[in-house]
Amino acid sequence: MTDKTIFFGELIGTTLLVLLGNGVCAAVTLAKSKARDAGWLAITFGWGLAVLAGAYASAPLSGAHLNPAVTLGIAIQTGEWSKVPLYLSAQLIGALLGAVLCWLTYLGQFRAHNGQVLGVFSTGPEIRNTAQNLITEVIATFVLVFVILATGQTKGLAVSGTGVLVVALLVVGIGLSLGGPTGYAINPVRDLGPRIAHAVLPIPGKGGSDWGYAWIPVLGPLLGGAAAGLVDIAVF
Repeated sequence: MTDKTIFFGELIGTTLLVLLGNGVCAAVTLAKSKARDAGWLAITFGWGLAVLAGAYASAPLSGAHLNPAVTLGIAIQTGEWSKVPLYLSAQLIGALLGAVLCWLTYLGQFRAHNGQVLGVFSTGPEIRNTAQNLITEVIATFVLVFVILATGQTKGLAVSGTGVLVVALLVVGIGLSLGGPTGYAINPVRDLGPRIAHAVLPIPGKGGSDWGYAWIPVLGPLLGGAAAGLVDIAVF
């Protein structure tokens, strides 16, 4: 894979991931949406299908990391660090672009909505407890990255269609089982890129971007991804 294919693969894949993931949150949350109040099952399956779409589109180009925690886990596992900045920069730009495209898609609904909309873009805890929130993100991301590494999707093997499906279903499972406390960011750019978009977009009555919490869905997934890489080395 060349630098060009890696950059555009991660850019395209992460854009699709966040567009569809933020999109299902918008559909469930915003006024005048036909899917309003569809609930947590809609959100978890919507995010799983978002992963499926982004990964299928980007796998031939970049290997479909779409997540700095995955990139970090792979780098620790393989010892290959030279492409890490390229992956991370493309992922962050893609996440920001996906959030903006979601806003454009639901522009009328954002204008009609009466209330804060940060939850459309980024995660937040149900119980605000720094230690618990951080641990939750570490554990959930460890599960994600460890299973990806353990199933061989990042060990120089071609990513099969079945492999991508397994990861997408894994994301659904994490959302259903571990997503309740914090909204399961499990991906630093999935939270940070849309949070930046929320801060700068002209959304009426949007409320604050909660930057005091924003470090948790960045650091927690990175710690979880790093731990998964280390454990993978130890046991395989």
